[in-house]
Amino acid sequence: MNVDSEQIVTVDHLSKIFKVGFWGRRVTAVDELSLDVRRGEIYGFLGPNGAGKTTTIKMLMGLIYPSRGTARLFGRPVGDQAAKAKVGFLPESPYFYDYLTSREFLRFYGHLFGLLGATLDKRIDELLELVGMTHARDLQLRKFSKGMLQRVGIAQALINDPELVILDEPMSGLDPIGRKEVRDLIVRLKESGKTVMFSSHILHDAELLCDRVAMIMKGKLVACGQVSELIDHGTTQEVEMVVDRLSPEGIEELRPLAIKTLLHGERVMAIFGSQRQVDEALDVLRVHKAKLVSLIPHKASLEDLFIRKAQGVQQVVEVHA
Repeated sequence: MNVDSEQIVTVDHLSKIFKVGFWGRRVTAVDELSLDVRRGEIYGFLGPNGAGKTTTIKMLMGLIYPSRGTARLFGRPVGDQAAKAKVGFLPESPYFYDYLTSREFLRFYGHLFGLLGATLDKRIDELLELVGMTHARDLQLRKFSKGMLQRVGIAQALINDPELVILDEPMSGLDPIGRKEVRDLIVRLKESGKTVMFSSHILHDAELLCDRVAMIMKGKLVACGQVSELIDHGTTQEVEMVVDRLSPEGIEELRPLAIKTLLHGERVMAIFGSQRQVDEALDVLRVHKAKLVSLIPHKASLEDLFIRKAQGVQQVVEVHA
């Protein structure tokens, strides 16, 4: 990972407690959260819906105040105007003036940052090209697909040429093509020297993109670090074997070796938990002259880590229930 060690986002024991209902019941949305984002990296802020991701980002952006703890941007309090000027932000559910065209929309936000005239027009053209929306620059936003709106929303977050870009659930609700377009755009932002922090519950996207991730559940940090360290890519968890034309006797010999076996006509799929079991299964195939279709190792992923952490959190909740 080739990133600067400078911390440009620092969260220290941050908590947010809301009062809900007639009786003012206290609900902890974020609980003693500490993390940091370093210059030049893509940082994934992961967790299920309702984990506290958006609440944390709103505190970083100064939209709501923490109950306890502190957050800093570029070493300054989140309310500092000089720090805010270096940040671009796309909220989870942004409201766009849908009667505006792309150029009108970006011009409006450019004016908020004091950009005017030819300088602003040049910036708008650069951003529309960056997000692949030049063809739709004079099209009203009401005619945009969800993916097109996300791309023009990211262009809005870049209008002030920020050093830090914060995206809240940028791939939520997109189809596979739209998700790939946003992933490619995030990579281009990093290549241009920007730091990107994005929240997501789509773990595959984070695994493809991120240098480091933080995972929260029920407002608490449950995992943090480099993706490669957290999931240990070198460790094979299971091996999937698909076989054709294995005799009934061979299937019965295969079953005790496998964690799970599935039959579909003449095809058998088996899951094994160790190399020894795989070797013994291959011996069975040779004896019974079956055809090996595929042998696929399944390695650890962020999804595996997520499920383990979720199960651990659920067990803690049940113990204290």
